[in-house]
Amino acid sequence: MIIVMASRKPEDVAYVVNRVEELGLKPHVLEGVEKTVIAVIGDERILQGVLALEALPHVEKVMPVLKPYKLASREVKKEDTVIQVGKARIGPKSFCIMAGPCAVESREQILQTAEFVKKCGAHILRGGAYKPRTSPYSFQGMELEGLRLLKEASEKYDLPIVTEAMTVEQVPVVADFADIIQIGARNMQNYGLLRAVGKLNKPILLKRGMMSTINEWLMSAEYIIAEGNPNVIMCERGIRTFETETRNTLDIQAVPIVKKYSHLPVVVDPSHASGRWDLVIPMSKAAIAAGADGIIVEVHPNPAEALSDGAQSLKLETFEQLMNEIKPLVGIVNRTL
Repeated sequence: MIIVMASRKPEDVAYVVNRVEELGLKPHVLEGVEKTVIAVIGDERILQGVLALEALPHVEKVMPVLKPYKLASREVKKEDTVIQVGKARIGPKSFCIMAGPCAVESREQILQTAEFVKKCGAHILRGGAYKPRTSPYSFQGMELEGLRLLKEASEKYDLPIVTEAMTVEQVPVVADFADIIQIGARNMQNYGLLRAVGKLNKPILLKRGMMSTINEWLMSAEYIIAEGNPNVIMCERGIRTFETETRNTLDIQAVPIVKKYSHLPVVVDPSHASGRWDLVIPMSKAAIAAGADGIIVEVHPNPAEALSDGAQSLKLETFEQLMNEIKPLVGIVNRTL
């Protein structure tokens, strides 16, 4: 249910919030540009009791939310959510670049990459410390030491960090180092993990599962927001299809669809979507044209020797080429880098 307030006075909002809590439901207060809205979630069997609150003098109207994802829906919040991380802005009017290696492999590698992507105009440093790999014999990441190296690179080059937490137990450790916590495609429906990051006061980058529908993806975002964390960044990273020429298939139409139904920002991962470095630049351009709020790309000083995903990683000079080629496109769609 959505309660649209006729009054924006704190005491009136607090009164309605208390009435909602007395019903055994959970209120979320959303301050819009023109109106204050209280989104109410909880047991559907007692949600109908909220309708009676329309009789209160400081309530304008009470409406049901038709979408199964309530708090992530534009029915609840019409304005786009903007997420600020340090100097980086993820949302309308800007185009955010997240770049870095798939995995942190050494101090020299992460510092060299961070310095270069910063010089080229990247806003956020990506890098994996914990790596979910298909084979148990593949490189699993540097773990805590990888987080420390990411933090060193972050502080030296003034770049916020995005890195993945794979388990509930890893969440507090990763949260001590990361500015944005990534939930990987394999964990999109790990509901215990979603609830754990939902209790944090940090942005969450939620990657779409490789075989998940848009509705399922948004419902996973709902798990995070329902726990109290509204700062979710949706990440389209390709879905599994019958095509074998690429690692996955970039579902570029998911970008405008999610932005139509949800207020959450959307970024695209062209590296994982294609699995091929030569497709990263054209797919990044497609993301800009589709209305994405940013991209997250893999960059490595020497992809041929990378311990993880070298085939889809850009060389340093190719990342510079990417930045040069997308600048005019970003301007055409009235965004800034």
